[in-house]
Amino acid sequence: MNDAAARFRAAIEAGDLDAAVALCRDDVEFRSPGVHRPYRGREALRPILGAVFTVFGGFHYVAGYSGDDGHVLEFAATVGEREVQGVDILRTDEEGRIRELTVLVRPLSAAVALRDRMGPLLS
Repeated sequence: MNDAAARFRAAIEAGDLDAAVALCRDDVEFRSPGVHRPYRGREALRPILGAVFTVFGGFHYVAGYSGDDGHVLEFAATVGEREVQGVDILRTDEEGRIRELTVLVRPLSAAVALRDRMGPLLS
């Protein structure tokens, strides 16, 4: 795992929203499992990550994978009664800042529960 992925993982596991957002470029692109258009910028990302800290229970990373053009952090959590398995896909720039963050979750019932709980926090 590269340094950016390791630092992002540590920030998320510590619940340190400021540290996680600081690792991202100002124009970071966030792709959510709940909407079809990406969110752009740190200002858009901050409330989303804050809501994630509220909605996910027992969040923890279980594995990490790295390749030439990206890094994948696999996680497990709960949303209400639903068990969630997911991945954070990180793409970084030449300076090691996160330029793109994509989140995928399964199963569908957990993704729906996540969307339903996140919506009121972000509206």
